[in-house]
Amino acid sequence: DVQLQASGGGLVQPGGSLRLSCAASATTFRNHAIGWFRQAPGKDEKEFLCISGSDGSTYYGDSMKGRLTIARDNDKNTVYLHMVRLNPEDTAVYYCASSWLWTVESANYDDWGQGTQVTVSS
Repeated sequence: DVQLQASGGGLVQPGGSLRLSCAASATTFRNHAIGWFRQAPGKDEKEFLCISGSDGSTYYGDSMKGRLTIARDNDKNTVYLHMVRLNPEDTAVYYCASSWLWTVESANYDDWGQGTQVTVSS
């Protein structure tokens, strides 16, 4: 099994909100940055969304900037992604991944969760 597990996806109406979770092993959580990516239907690449470091640092990409909040629960070894004002263009499979580096490049991430489907539709 992989070290990361994404969950919390589902169907939401436009304008709605959703919170995704990424559960990690203690070692991964405490020594890696955790990034969120998404892959839209029919596309090959994974789009960077945001990253959270073990020191509390955060960085948000342009795609959903202003509509995302990333947070860590140290007791649960879990990173949360709260998304608001969702629109149909946000429909995608959302992935969390870990990296030793502070990076937006998907190729530099070491481990990936299975992803969770988010569908935004009226």
